[in-house]
Formats: sequence, C-alpha cells, structure tokens
Amino acid sequence: PHDPRSVAISRRTLADILTTHHLPTLIEPAQLLASELLGNAIRHTTGPAALKLRQSGRSFRLGAWDTDPTPPTTEAPADDEAGRGLQLIKSYADDWGWFQVDGPRGGRGKYIWCELDAKPR
Repeated sequence: PHDPRSVAISRRTLADILTTHHLPTLIEPAQLLASELLGNAIRHTTGPAALKLRQSGRSFRLGAWDTDPTPPTTEAPADDEAGRGLQLIKSYADDWGWFQVDGPRGGRGKYIWCELDAKPR
C-alpha cells in the first residue's frame, strides 16, 4: 500500500526471508536496495506500490512497481540533496533495469528491478 511504514515492514520481512533461505550476507544490501526502490515509489507517486522478490539460481531480484509510467531519473544534479536512489542502486546491485507496465485494472506504471548475486559470500 501507499504508506511510508511499508518500507520498514518490507525491510524486516526481507531479513526474515533471507535468513530462512540461508542468505544472511544479502540482508544488508538487499534491505538498502529495497528501501530505495519502495521508498522512491511511495515518495514519487500517489497510487499503490508493491515490492516483489524472486530468487532464481544465483540471482536474487528485488523489484518495485508503482503507478507512474514516467522513466526514472538516473542522474541527479551535483547539488541536489535527493535523487540519488538510482545511483545507489547502480552502485550496489549486480544488475538493474526498469520497464513500463500495464497495471491492475488497466492502470499503467513502471517496474524498477535490481539483482544481487545470491552465491555465498
């Protein structure tokens, strides 16, 4: 839901999931990336937002969906105190990307994802 508390809830849930799946070394980077993805979705849109997790082989993917189809801004002005979320994602993630989507009930939006290598560290 579009609620700032969902970021903290998702961080705690993510730690539990990664611990259960024996991936404790991914907890810190995954929590940071999830906070950026979901936090941006909540800060920059007025509709619902969702966080999705998926592990496939050695790849752990986090993705956030929101109701704004506008492409994400990847470069923030040097003197801007905000807008560095995607720079952070690009620095920490092994891969990342985004695409526009048709949302539930005909709505539009975007999905921004990033991946971490799930091999034991």
